Amino acid sequence: MYLEIVSPEATLFAGEVTSVTVPGVNGEFQMLTDHAPIVSLLQAGNVKVDGDLTIDEEYEARFTKDANGKTVLPITSGTVEMKDNKVIVLAD
Repeated sequence: MYLEIVSPEATLFAGEVTSVTVPGVNGEFQMLTDHAPIVSLLQAGNVKVDGDLTIDEEYEARFTKDANGKTVLPITSGTVEMKDNKVIVLAD
């Protein structure tokens, strides 16, 4: 599936991934390929991405790796939309 992570300043990441886990207001949830369409508000927490990511070096400092090898981006709030195997995370 295709993921875009957009902040007010720039698009932090855009590319193919295996899974995305986000901090929804009702709890953390994961999206995989062919997930049902969804729009949700996000709360403070971590966006966790699984896959072979190539992050622009200008934004690499914002991302870390967790113990499971997932790429992690901390956010304070935002929204997520999943539709037709495309995930868009608008993050603050």
